[in-house]
Amino acid sequence: MRPYSIFSIPDDLSATDRLHRRRMLARLGLAWLMMMQVMTLAFPGYLRSEAMQPDTLETLDKAIYLMNWAALLLTVPVMMYCAIPIWSGAWKSLRQAKVGMDVPVALGIIVAFVPSVYATWVGQGEVYFDSVTMFVAFLLTARYLELCARQSITRGKAHEYIETLRTTLTQHSNQLAFWFVSIQVVLAILFGVAWFYYRPDHAIAVVVALFVMSCPCALSMAVPTAVASAHAGISVKPTETQTDLQIVADRTSSISKQNLYGSIAWHLLMTPLAAIGLIAPWVAAISMLLSSLLVAYNSWRLYRQRLTQAAQLAANPTV
Repeated sequence: MRPYSIFSIPDDLSATDRLHRRRMLARLGLAWLMMMQVMTLAFPGYLRSEAMQPDTLETLDKAIYLMNWAALLLTVPVMMYCAIPIWSGAWKSLRQAKVGMDVPVALGIIVAFVPSVYATWVGQGEVYFDSVTMFVAFLLTARYLELCARQSITRGKAHEYIETLRTTLTQHSNQLAFWFVSIQVVLAILFGVAWFYYRPDHAIAVVVALFVMSCPCALSMAVPTAVASAHAGISVKPTETQTDLQIVADRTSSISKQNLYGSIAWHLLMTPLAAIGLIAPWVAAISMLLSSLLVAYNSWRLYRQRLTQAAQLAANPTV
């Protein structure tokens, strides 16, 4: 059995932190449950084509109408309960006159949800309940993993050194994230206006995709996941010398920068595709998840390296 896992709840975790963790897990579980149901209900809409026989198309449209209402009912709990951390974070940023990560996320969800409600009510137009639930579920997954990693950190001289490094790396990451989010939001608005002028029926899909792409989820995970991996690595194989600790710190800095600039490159690649209408909102949500997973994997390599060294030391204690 491995001596370290981010999912193990520390014995000294406070009651408040335990409650916060349980609530996050409850929101995450409900979001995934609703997402799977809404995706199933959205399937008939994916099959719809004007090339179908009139009778078949009429029957399918009736089914889509009913399923849109069912998807709306399932999406409401996601909006009202699961997405509470997003609404709270966005409100806090706006009160402080800042453009935080939650602002474009909240805007993207609202831009997708409100027109979908209207389209469901009038029985005409595209709905994006699948994109809303998927986006919230993926985002909460990334945040829950980050929370588990952060709560699993133990204390000691080496861990305190890594935490000091986190402060420096986070300042640089926040500066990049601020400009990234600001530029992405402006682009989403500009391209939304342009699409509304030329093709109003496709404007909402483009705006939603751009707002989803503007979520710097991978950027926000770049430093925390690298630092959490460093803490985990030190937990399985403690640093014995200052030189060894410095090697871990340098490796942590390097991986953090790889995560940051790799995430930016990924968004720079996907944003133009979303802007010209080639990326659907649900594809943008999956793209956001993939970039976050790549960041997590890249950070995990630091922990894996220390774990391998610990296994080698256990097998050859005289080395």
